[in-house]
Amino acid sequence: MRKWLPLFAACLGTLMLLIDVTIVNVALPDMSADLGTGLSGLQWIVDGYALALAALLLALGSLADRVGAKQVYLAGLALFAIASLICGIADNAPVLVAARIFQGVGGAAMFATTLSLLHATYTGRDRGVAFGTWGAVSGAAAGIGVVLGGVLTDLLSWRWIFFVNLPIAAVTIVLSAMVFPASQRHPGRDVDVPGMLAFTLAAAGVTFGIIRGGEHGWTDGGALLALAVGAAAVVIFAIIESCVAAPMFPLSLLRNRTLGATLLSASGQTFAAFATMPLLSLWLQQQLHMTPLNAGLAMLPMAATAFLVAGLTGRVLHDARPEWTIGAGLIVVGAGSGLLTLIGAGSSWVAMVPGFVVIGAGIGVNAPALVSTGMAAVSPQQGGTAAGAVNTARQLGLALGVAVLGTVFRNVAGDAGRMPLSDFVNGLDTAVTVAGAVGVTFGVAAFALFRRARAQEPVITPAEPALVG
Repeated sequence: MRKWLPLFAACLGTLMLLIDVTIVNVALPDMSADLGTGLSGLQWIVDGYALALAALLLALGSLADRVGAKQVYLAGLALFAIASLICGIADNAPVLVAARIFQGVGGAAMFATTLSLLHATYTGRDRGVAFGTWGAVSGAAAGIGVVLGGVLTDLLSWRWIFFVNLPIAAVTIVLSAMVFPASQRHPGRDVDVPGMLAFTLAAAGVTFGIIRGGEHGWTDGGALLALAVGAAAVVIFAIIESCVAAPMFPLSLLRNRTLGATLLSASGQTFAAFATMPLLSLWLQQQLHMTPLNAGLAMLPMAATAFLVAGLTGRVLHDARPEWTIGAGLIVVGAGSGLLTLIGAGSSWVAMVPGFVVIGAGIGVNAPALVSTGMAAVSPQQGGTAAGAVNTARQLGLALGVAVLGTVFRNVAGDAGRMPLSDFVNGLDTAVTVAGAVGVTFGVAAFALFRRARAQEPVITPAEPALVG
């Protein structure tokens, strides 16, 4: 039994960091009332965490190679715990957002190292069991997050969705320090700090510009400046990555159509499937007056369906071509998001179920193949970079999706919580329509790219899970 303690420590940290992507959704109405913040503040509570994960995942994977995965994992756990405490005691939205960003930094350090630690700890069949268990825990995190968030918010307060991390992090730190072997270090490897900073500035500038423009109008100076800075940072990032000796993300990888299609799908999946969750949570609680717990349970069918479909079809689809698993799966996700337009002014929570079931089915087919397909598309030496890039694309798609859909909603309906039900539903229907269109469009594009790549690149076979998050 002792041999599985490292797996338990890795899964505990992974579950904690991934739960915090979704756990805040059902607590957003209570946060809004308690902290006196509107939709833009709520968007940043979600996006601050997702952006930090997206911006730092690849860079912290490189740092782990240099100083050791165990050290980076332990530091990430400690930072995550401290940031969680600050989140729980925050008395205003800016402090909460700042603490969420630091939570994301800690989460990125953990996400970038868990699989590397498992790879170094286990061999042979035990390694396969460890990777499979880690994947199952990762897949279950979204569903656990919405239910746990509802329970804690309902029975205690929204602050406990952060306080609960403290004892879990403490146990994980002590256990990880004891059971993981000392990590190999490669001190000669460079960390692409300029690239990391440029990527972070690009992602934050674009996201801030979208949220600011939706709140203050697209002629607002702050919005235009942020978008301009973000665009300039994208160019600077491309220049840096083409010049430095050890780039965070070699731009030559983008010439690989299979990897490009996988990154497109990863970002489209989280945009289409999960970026609507804050708005749906507000609808359930502010408009239908459901408790946080009941709202969390109402949002569970998506995760439950994804888990069942992935389990039932995994063996059948293991060798299927990626245009059918990833591309077509994303089209199904988009169609499910479109079905959320069944929500009307007189609807109950049941109106979400058809859309959630279809989205979950698409995720169950799409998600399991993303990382393995991205890794198989490149050389083994670049597999960790490809896997990290896929997970980065997921978080970036979520962050941009929350910003874009919140802006779309606000432009149609106004600020959440101060409007008639009919206006809220009109804004919600427009937002889920955009989410569905993104899913279908990205899915069709990925399908075409995969088919074109198959004629020019080696046959893709599923690879072992990544050594980077």
